Amino acid sequence: MKKKQLKSFYPKQNDLKESWVLYDATNKVLGAAATDIASMVLGKNKATYTPGVFNQQYVVVVNASKIIVTGKKKDQKKYYSHSGYPGGLKETTYGALIEKKPTEPLRKAVNGMLPKNSYGRLLQTKVFYYEDENHRQQAQNPIPFMESK
Repeated sequence: MKKKQLKSFYPKQNDLKESWVLYDATNKVLGAAATDIASMVLGKNKATYTPGVFNQQYVVVVNASKIIVTGKKKDQKKYYSHSGYPGGLKETTYGALIEKKPTEPLRKAVNGMLPKNSYGRLLQTKVFYYEDENHRQQAQNPIPFMESK
């Protein structure tokens, strides 16, 4: 008697349906919000999740400026950048960065949770950040993100 072999399902790019999710970041902790967003853009909330295949999942983040951090991170958390020249290291605190670019701390946190390759750079373009409730993706009819507890 022959055993029946199971075939693996590997989704094709044109078989996947495009979906848009609206994520409201009001009063969410920075790391928890970044984890939710990174998981959604990677497609881990879909049954067709396959590593390395873009699942046509787009995320629109509204109220990114209303994100919160715990403890003393507002004064003590630092972001670094380097110009490439000797002595070109610059550091900025979370508080200064959120005043200058309100969506940047969340963007940096999400990008840090995505793969560090060309696939990760592609996924970074699929997340749209807005500091208030107004966004330009109304035509895509994004569905609100539902938290599971």
